[in-house]
Amino acid sequence: MTAPVWDPGQYLRHADHRTRPFHDLLARIGPLPHEPAPRIADLGCGAGNVTTVLAERWPAARVTGYDTSPQMLERARIHAGPLLDFTEADAATWTPTETYDLIVSNALLQWVPGHTARLPHWLDALTPGGTLAFQVPGNFDAPSHTLMRELAESPRWRTHLGGLLRHGDAVHTPAGYLEHLTAPGRTVDVWETTYLHLLHGEDAVLDWVKGTGLRPLLDALADDPEARDAFLGEYRDLLRTAYPAGPHGTVFPFRRIFAVARTAG
Repeated sequence: MTAPVWDPGQYLRHADHRTRPFHDLLARIGPLPHEPAPRIADLGCGAGNVTTVLAERWPAARVTGYDTSPQMLERARIHAGPLLDFTEADAATWTPTETYDLIVSNALLQWVPGHTARLPHWLDALTPGGTLAFQVPGNFDAPSHTLMRELAESPRWRTHLGGLLRHGDAVHTPAGYLEHLTAPGRTVDVWETTYLHLLHGEDAVLDWVKGTGLRPLLDALADDPEARDAFLGEYRDLLRTAYPAGPHGTVFPFRRIFAVARTAG
């Protein structure tokens, strides 16, 4: 699957809601080796907004954010400093050339087919007592995604959009991640949470997915604005039925899967 062209501004429109799971993940990460100055990697750093959270928690840490998107990296580098830097790397092939006290990944691995095969490489790169922590969306069976896939595969759109979207097998079950991460001497914590995001504004769920899951389709229709607008209109109408706006906003349930694996010290 070709990596989408990211729009940092669109992605950050819901930054508060998107960042909350990262804070919940971070809360389950205990002390790191080499405190107060651990070595940290943020794999799939995006616009750098969560990378700065790492730098704030460990002010003396050397933190590197890795991403494949030039657009996201350009935005992220506004946060760069003496101990915080950003560089290009693809999680599908990234094999660390140094050791880390913490490797963290926030809402990235669903974009990496076969990502469980990469986990051993990252675990091997941890210093004794180091931690690998990640969260991925677990909402591929939610209307926001099923309706998107069904519409893209419909007779009108499948020629242009068929086969472009991720499916339910983009991520594993919590039990699947537990199995992949568990090993003698390793402490593993896996859990799931469903957030009920209360979104505001017109067609708020559409606005959300424009920043993430819809990106491959928007890219495919980028050269045909009329077709893009027609597709968005059909999808918008489906979302309005699936996620009706209420008097206080639009409720958008969002399930996420978390994993924290700590190696023996």
